[in-house]
Parts: sequence; structure tokens; C-alpha cells
Amino acid sequence: MIDRRNATTIAAGIKLLVFTIVSLLVTGLLAAIMGNVGFGSGTEYHAVFTNAAMLEKGDDVRVAGVSVGEVKKVEHYRRTMALVTFGVKSDVPLTTTSRAEIRFLNLVGDRYLALESGAKTTAGAQLADGGTIPVAQTTPALDLTSLFNGFQPLFQALSPDQVNELSLNLVQVLQGEGGTVQQLLASTASLTNGLADRDQLIGEVVTNLTTTLDTVDQRHRQLNTLVSELQRWMADLARDRSTIGGSLDRISDLTEVVAGLLRQGRPLVKDDVVALKRLAKLLNEPANQQQVVELLDRLPESMTDQTRTGTYGSWYNYYVCGFSGRITLPGSLGTTPALKQLLDAIGNLNFHSTAPRCNGAPETSSEGSP
Repeated sequence: MIDRRNATTIAAGIKLLVFTIVSLLVTGLLAAIMGNVGFGSGTEYHAVFTNAAMLEKGDDVRVAGVSVGEVKKVEHYRRTMALVTFGVKSDVPLTTTSRAEIRFLNLVGDRYLALESGAKTTAGAQLADGGTIPVAQTTPALDLTSLFNGFQPLFQALSPDQVNELSLNLVQVLQGEGGTVQQLLASTASLTNGLADRDQLIGEVVTNLTTTLDTVDQRHRQLNTLVSELQRWMADLARDRSTIGGSLDRISDLTEVVAGLLRQGRPLVKDDVVALKRLAKLLNEPANQQQVVELLDRLPESMTDQTRTGTYGSWYNYYVCGFSGRITLPGSLGTTPALKQLLDAIGNLNFHSTAPRCNGAPETSSEGSP
């Protein structure tokens, strides 16, 4: 029983070991393929290009579409050119007539370096290890920006899928990777047939544009006036540019002064706010609220009386309409009840005038002319 268990464990261990070895081999092979790692000996060469934009270290080096190496380095060369260092397999010899071309790998912008045998009529000598392909035998990548700008009016009328298909055909034909100009024209014709089906829509656009231009033509005088006024206004602005620039400097100085003023006044404002808070708290007390309300109620009538009094001239007339007061005498004088009653009568003073000018007012201050 124990021997059977040991045999089962050993068999499982052997299977696990075999699975691990196979997994490591497959993983290493995939890494070598995806990382463009070569296991054989290679030769390093150089190539001079007028433009090596977007070509980067690690990009493929291909011959007839087959990867035979990779780009090692891309660096600046003699101020206006680029020097590309690349390695290829030893079984791929290059000659002094070999050509190098940077091509598009896809429409995203990835590149690769393509090698060609060069002129078939001239048999060149084998290129030495570390040799350089001159700029006369190299071709930079196709300028897709200029190409697409030329086809921009067509691209605007096509769907994204049609644009991608046409762009890919253009790149392939112009790089010599397959297809012919006839096939390209046939593809372009099939795409532009869709534009011909929209001739009614295009006609309506042209009609609407004609109507717009007729309206502009009818208002050409107003348009000319607008353009002239705009030109005059821009000329005035250009003439006064120094003044406007000086104003901006003054605005900067003013902003700095205002900032300093606010910085200096901030503590004072803070103290005022604190004092105002205390005043508001004091006025919010019930007893003070009643006095404030009474003062506000009497203020309009008092202001009216003061205005009427001041109409006589540069002085104010005051009449005594009433007076009330109390005189407190020492307690030692009121030793007897009769004397105390007399002192109380003398101490309580109360006077009120019944003159018509007093209008029933209980009291005013004495007459005077400041």
C-alpha cells in the first residue's frame, strides 16, 4: 500500500516537472518571438537618412517582408540627417548597392526598416561589418500628413471604415508593398460612387450657397462699410498701442496700490466689524430695542420741527413749553414733618405752558439764538 502511494506521488512529481519545463520553453519562445530576440550571430550596419522620424529602437528590420533583425539606435547625424544603427542575421549579407527604406507598419504610425538588394545591373561588393549605407541609397518614410491633406476633401465625405480602407491602399501602393495603381483607382472609384449618389444633396447645398451669396451681394454696401469701419478701428488700435500698453502698466500699479490699501485697512475694518457686532448685540436687548423703536418713531416729527424752526434764518428759536425737575435737600433739614412736607413741595418742580405755539408739547429747551 505504501509502495503504491510512493509510486503515485513520484508519477505526479514527474508530470509536474515535465509541465513546468514545457511551460518555460513555450514562454521563452513566445518572449523571443514577440521581443524579436535572435539566437544566432548577427552583423551590425549603419544607414544615413534625411528623415528618420518615428523610427525607434527595437523596430523590425525586414527583407521582402521577413524580419531579419532590429533597429539598435537612431541618432542625430551631421546637423540635418539621421544615422540609424541596425543589426541583421549573419546569413543576410548586404552589398555596397543595397538600399534601405523606412516604411509604415500601420496607420497608427509605427515604422520598420526595409532592406533591398539595390540595382540588379550592378554587382556590388559585400558591405563590411559596421559599414554604412549612404544617404543616396536610403529613402525616408512617406509623408502621410501631406498625402492625407491632399485627400482631405474626399475623406470628409466618406465613412471612417472607407477612409481606413482607402488610406491603407494608398500606403501600400506608394510603398510598393502590393497592389497597383489600377487597383487603387478602382477602389477610389467605388468609394466616390457614393458621392455621385448624393448629387441631389450637393445640388441643394450649392443652391443654398447661391442664395446666401445673393443676400450678401444685395448688402454689399453695408458689408463694405463694416469692413472699412473694422479696418479703421484696427488702425486706431494699432496707432494707440503705446497708450494702451501704458494704461495696462498703470492698471498694474493701481492694482498694487489698492492691494496695499486693503492690506493696511484690513485690521481697522476687522476692529470695526467687532465693534459693530458688540453694538448689534447691545441694541438687540429688549430694553434697548424699545428705546430704539421709540427713537425711530419720534425722529420724523423731530426732524420736521427742526426744519420748520430753521426756516427763519441762520439761527434757531427755542421756547420753554415745559419743565420738570426735583431738588434733593440734605436730610438733616427735614427734621419735622411740616418742614419735610415743605421741602418736598419746593423740591418737586413742574412747569407747563399753555401757549398755542407749544401745541400741547410737554417740554422743550430754553430760547436762544446760536
